[in-house]
Amino acid sequence: MEGRDRKDIFADELIGTRPIRFRVLPHSISIRNAYRKFGYHMSINTKVSISVQQIASTGDPQVNLTIALEAIRSGAATGARIVVLPEATHVRFGVDSTPHAESLDGPWATAIRKLANELDVYVLVGMFQPADNGRVMNTILVTGPGLHSGYNKIHLYEAYGFSESAAVQAGNVPFTFEVDGMKFGVATCYDIRFPELFRAYADLGATAVLVPTHWGAGEGKLDAWTLLSRARALDSTTWIVSCDQADASTVGIDEPAGPRFGIGHSMAINPLGQIIEELDDKVGAFVVTVDTETVEQARQIVPVLATRKLGIVVPV
Repeated sequence: MEGRDRKDIFADELIGTRPIRFRVLPHSISIRNAYRKFGYHMSINTKVSISVQQIASTGDPQVNLTIALEAIRSGAATGARIVVLPEATHVRFGVDSTPHAESLDGPWATAIRKLANELDVYVLVGMFQPADNGRVMNTILVTGPGLHSGYNKIHLYEAYGFSESAAVQAGNVPFTFEVDGMKFGVATCYDIRFPELFRAYADLGATAVLVPTHWGAGEGKLDAWTLLSRARALDSTTWIVSCDQADASTVGIDEPAGPRFGIGHSMAINPLGQIIEELDDKVGAFVVTVDTETVEQARQIVPVLATRKLGIVVPV
């Protein structure tokens, strides 16, 4: 670092295929000062209710749209401000998503957008968009009043003999949005294995990270899902609210040959890693209220963000 001010160190970090520019701050700068320096501010004493709708999708996008719209109505009826549905609600894993892929302005996403606006809620739901070379983007549509965008999954599932990248193009940009003055990050399924993404969301001022998922089934997978979800809450001292697909067999859906996906066990985990809500493997729902005060308290009790020795990383 000779000849360079430590406060002005830059690091190019590759996420996906293109570099994202980061400013790396030394650990001596507090997390609160880092927020102030770059204009990231957490709201104080803010609460937002979230409805998690654990459904099981089929191989038919139109059937799945009907399921999704019903789940959104159910979630909105609870008074929740955000309704979260799983990854791949558009069409379940194991089915070729390429013929069904459409843009955020296509009819499937537009129907979700219309209902979200009508009900005055924000909806997160998994869908597929066309990408390069005949592949698709694994997208979490985020839509509601004044917002219609999405997060493209950064870390693709390359494990247990499965290669998501064969059909899916990786995203490379973290995604945040605000509801009622509270900032949220979005991650998807296999992203849960990468703590740096969740710490980046904390550095950006997120109170909670929402994680739509279609988790692979098999021996030890539920243990891994639970451990990783709790660890990411502890790493980032944020709320983690996940929504997996239910086990398809519990609702009579025949899965295609090959790896099985969907184990249920959607969860809400507080910033100290405690499970506040958890479903079983069947279709179900819960409502959880996340708040900034719990995050602030956790960061005073266990200041892992402020005491990092490798610096604070924030996109610039």
